[in-house]
Order: sequence, then structure tokens, then C-alpha cells
Amino acid sequence: MGAWELLLVGALIALGLCGVLVPGAPGSWLVWAAVLWWALKDPQPVAWAVLIGATAVLLLSLAVRWALPPRRLRTSGATPRMGVYAGAGAVLGFLLIPVVGALPGFMAGIYLHERLRLGGHGEAMAALRTTMGAGGSSVLAELFACLLIAGAWLGAVVWG
Repeated sequence: MGAWELLLVGALIALGLCGVLVPGAPGSWLVWAAVLWWALKDPQPVAWAVLIGATAVLLLSLAVRWALPPRRLRTSGATPRMGVYAGAGAVLGFLLIPVVGALPGFMAGIYLHERLRLGGHGEAMAALRTTMGAGGSSVLAELFACLLIAGAWLGAVVWG
């Protein structure tokens, strides 16, 4: 697979990561489809292993999201800007503290947004709890699964 095709697969994965934060967008399936395309174009054992792992992670993510409360983020006061803060925090946390950093990064992004919007620590913590209870945990589960898949793909491309 050429460099341009790898860049296109990476762009599709990045678009899928952004799509996770947009209600109604099939972000996780776009990430999976990009990995599928990569595995079909570059049929190496590591590519198939990443595809099988991505499929398992997405199915596990679906099971976890079905067990969590349904998404009602709009009723909790969540805005698209909050999604940007949360997503940026998750990606930054994922890179700074590999893998597990996405969890506190996501919540730190929501907290930072609410702290800037509301001004106080207590109000921001209350808004964070409300957002996570209203479906933020479901978004976090889906985003975390997609970040794991993106990390596995990137690791396979760089070191595989």
C-alpha cells in the first residue's frame, strides 16, 4: 500500500474519530471500514490481526454502550463545543498517558469547557456529572474503542 493510500486511510480514521462526537454520525463504523480497506489492500498477517482486533473491540463497545443509559446529551445542556473539548482532551490524554489517558482526558475536556462557561469548580463538577450521566459515558466508550483501533492501526503501520 502506497503512502497516499495510507494517508487516506489515516484521514478516514481521523474523520471517524470526529464522527463519534457528532450525534447520529457512524464514526466507529467509519473507523472500522478504513481498517477493513487497509487490510484488504495490504493483506499481511498483521493487517488481518488488526482487523480482527478492531472488530472485537467494536462489538465489545456495542455491548457496553447497550448496557449504559441512552444518549440524552442535548437535554443535559451538552453543546458541540463541549464535544470538541471532550474529544481533544481524550486524544491528548491518549497520547500523553498511552491508552488509559483517554478516560481522564475526556472528562477533563468536559470539565474545562464547563469551568470556562460557568466559572466555578462546583458548578463545573455538577455539569460534568450531569453530562456523564446523560450519555457522556456512552460517547466515551465509543471514542475509547475507536482510539484503541486507531492506535493499533498506527502501530501496525509504523512498526509492522
